[in-house]
Amino acid sequence: MKTFISAISGKEFPAAEKVSGKTIRASIMDFILKEHPEFTREQYLSVGELNYYREKYISDFLIKEVGEISELEKTVLHALKDKKIVINKPEEEGQGYTFGQRVADKVAEFGGSWTFIISFVVFLIAWIALNVFMLANKGFDPYPFILLNLILSCIAALQAPVIMMSQNRQEEKDRERSKNDYMINLKSELEIRMLHEKIDHLILHQEQSMLEIQKIQIDMMNDIIHKMENKK
Repeated sequence: MKTFISAISGKEFPAAEKVSGKTIRASIMDFILKEHPEFTREQYLSVGELNYYREKYISDFLIKEVGEISELEKTVLHALKDKKIVINKPEEEGQGYTFGQRVADKVAEFGGSWTFIISFVVFLIAWIALNVFMLANKGFDPYPFILLNLILSCIAALQAPVIMMSQNRQEEKDRERSKNDYMINLKSELEIRMLHEKIDHLILHQEQSMLEIQKIQIDMMNDIIHKMENKK
């Protein structure tokens, strides 16, 4: 198997990974020259080394654009480098919840439903009817229904914090989703930038190959014309 020696690291790589300095974009080339000023466009490096400098270039670009890189952006860069996804599989509903959290969710779900509203209205009407009409306002809770007001106050006092617990956890899940969306968008943007770099590299490499083929064809035509002139 044919190999070559990289001018960057001095290591041996397969010839299939050989990249000419002539095909590297100017921005990436300038970045390489900062660390290896002896490297020239007539020399060669491997595809892996070129990708390393592309990723480093993108990292520096992020620092210049947004300042210090956050933990989320570091996670994206590591995922981009290791070719991994940037988010974990979302937890299934209820998975890993404590008993109190499940109760809070059920209370919040029931408290915000028509079933609760209708049931509560029926309960209030039944309570009032029982005390006012059936017991002639002399029952266990005559008008102005002090016991009923106490029950309603207790229910409101207990229901409100329970619903807030459920809402806080929902907000936490929404924040996590927002972080995941940000990391996905950032990774997509960086991958698109790298894709542009690779496409430009392929186009330059293809153009150089076509020029070489044209030169060879011109040399062959010149040889044929020269032979024909000698025969005459």
